[in-house]
This record gives sequence, structure tokens and C-alpha cells, in this order.
Amino acid sequence: MCRILGLDRPGNDTLHRPNPWEFLVDNKHNLIWCNVFKAASTSWMYNFNLLAGYSPRFLKKSKLVPMMLARQRYPRPSLQALKRAFDTSISFLIARHPLERLLSAYIDKLQYALPHTYHRKLGNDIIVKYRYKKKYVVDSVRNGERLDMHWTPIVEFCTPCMFNFQVIAHTETLQEDQMYLIKKAHLGHLIKPEWKNAGKGTTAHSIDKYYSQLSRSQILQLYHIYR
Repeated sequence: MCRILGLDRPGNDTLHRPNPWEFLVDNKHNLIWCNVFKAASTSWMYNFNLLAGYSPRFLKKSKLVPMMLARQRYPRPSLQALKRAFDTSISFLIARHPLERLLSAYIDKLQYALPHTYHRKLGNDIIVKYRYKKKYVVDSVRNGERLDMHWTPIVEFCTPCMFNFQVIAHTETLQEDQMYLIKKAHLGHLIKPEWKNAGKGTTAHSIDKYYSQLSRSQILQLYHIYR
């Protein structure tokens, strides 16, 4: 598919330039993860913090967000360091249906955002101007604006055609995929295949309700953004 779409050839745009920014590299356990927000990211940020040596009790009580804790142990890698790690590590990312991921981000980060936060303000601005976030996403892409990390397309976030991932898990089969990954990495004594925030993952049942408010043209515009 990468070859068919021409995404396997290096270039200067975000689709053809390797992006190491969101990768976490655990050299001790030879594990590489590209963190895709709204795709079991809470679960695997927790797992990587466990692998970093934080105790479950500490993680439960800590007031620092999990990402900040993780980055203290897993600094953002350079492209050269990431490529070297790929030679000796098991690499993976977790994919989610893009329209379901977009809806999950809307519900979690905008509709129910905490008061006085960036996402609450953004949500209010979107409602005033667009009413629906999907129209906002389409206009943002059309205007060349950078999308929020919670709904940036995975192909730009992890540039999977630029790296040879060994495992691409899916939220639809997450339990089985996690068990396979943990067994392959020989980490069963350290982490378990759980899905935190799984209750919020039921957005698949709300897709018809939310996307029925959009026209066919708007749905096709989203399709071309996330295809």
C-alpha cells in the first residue's frame, strides 16, 4: 500500500519525511512505540512508565501527566538514534479507524474537556464558528494549518511508510494484539494486556449519530484527509 500511494519515497513534506517526534525508545527492553493519541495511548503510556521503573503506586499518586513522566526516561530520539534502535528492537504502533479516533478526540478532548484548559477553549471556539469539529478539521487542512496531535492523521504522526514496523496493532483486536506483542517482546512478567479508558472506546456505537449530521461531501472531505 505504501508503494501504491507513493508514501515509501522520502521527500520534504510531512507524508514523506520520517518523523521521530512521538516515538518512545526503550533500549533496556528493546521496544519501540510510536504513540498515537486516542489509540490505546493511555494504556501504553502506563506500560512504558512501568518499564521505565515507576511503580504502580507512584503512577497512581503522581500529579505529573504520564507523558511528562515518560519523557523523563525516554527523551525524544533523533532520527539517527531511532533508525539504529529499529535494527535491534521490536517496533509497534496501534492503529484505530480514523473516523472513530476523530470522534473519540471530539468527545474526550472537546465535548468533555476540563474547564479553563486549551481544549475547552478550542472546543468553544469551534462550536461558535463551526458547530461541528469535523468541519473545523476540513477547513484547517484546507488552510494549511497544523492539526492537534489528538486528531493528526497517523501517516503524518508516525510516518509508518518511512519505518519498518514489526507490529501494527488495532484497537478492534487490541486484546489479542497486545498479548501477541507482549509475548513477542518477552515482557509478560512486567506488563499486562489491559486497555485503560476502554469505556471511552465505545465511540464506535456513536459514529452514526455524529456523522449523520454531516453531508456526503463533508464525509468525503474527511475521507481524503484520513485515507
